[in-house]
Amino acid sequence: MLKSELERFVSEDLGEWDDSSAIVPEIEAEAVVVVREDCVISGLSEAKEVFGHFGAIADAAFDEGEFVPAGSEVLYVRGNARGILQAERLALNFMARMSGISTLTRECVLSAATAGDERSVRIASTRKTTPGFRLYEKKAVLLGGGDPHRYNLSGAVLIKDNHLKLLGLEECLRRARRQTSFTKKIEVEVESLEEMLRAAELGADIIMFDNMPPAEICNGVRILQERGLRDDVLLEASGGITLENLGSYAATGVDVISLGALTRDARWIDMSLEMEAGSTEANRG
Repeated sequence: MLKSELERFVSEDLGEWDDSSAIVPEIEAEAVVVVREDCVISGLSEAKEVFGHFGAIADAAFDEGEFVPAGSEVLYVRGNARGILQAERLALNFMARMSGISTLTRECVLSAATAGDERSVRIASTRKTTPGFRLYEKKAVLLGGGDPHRYNLSGAVLIKDNHLKLLGLEECLRRARRQTSFTKKIEVEVESLEEMLRAAELGADIIMFDNMPPAEICNGVRILQERGLRDDVLLEASGGITLENLGSYAATGVDVISLGALTRDARWIDMSLEMEAGSTEANRG
């Protein structure tokens, strides 16, 4: 991460004065980070940067994106005891939050693979992310085997319902093609099969079925196949999709399923930092 970004995170967590860490002697110590539940681990590199900011060295026992069973030691830390404890919460926050997203993403990817047809269904995140933390949440999706979708509005042109209400589909597509680089895809969000067919006929690169039930999406895919338009467009399902109903959407024949749930519903993984007994000289004298 950028040095300025790391300093902002540290400043937020430490405040003006850290009284609790001030009681800890500045002696060399060792610590270990333990996960308390099965997870797909991520945030290790960010945690290592945090510990490094405080002069400690952290070594990972697993690769980012690797499945880790409960009870595993995932990070070994050595350095100044006060610095380790000052870095503790921020480092664990990165790992717990990002690992939760990676774990949920992996579950969704596996569920889609089981329920999907011969097409490979891609699981994607959305822009429903924590302000200031999007980069790390999107990275966690990638580590879980998902697709980050757009990182920001400049990634692609997404024509949504409010655009259509203001200008209409044809005018939106005309302006998008005129003002957008040829390197960017144009996606249209549709709420009916009539809108879907019109968007496909007008040459949209991607069509997003927004808040449509699986049965209606299946019907839409069939119509596109009958009209000879299916292979010319990517199809995405989005809106109201969770791990529980994901299988039904994966079986519709779409190419992409995007879920705000990947970042909204992901639990933080339970983990803790434990100082190694006998690793300090705190009790001397």
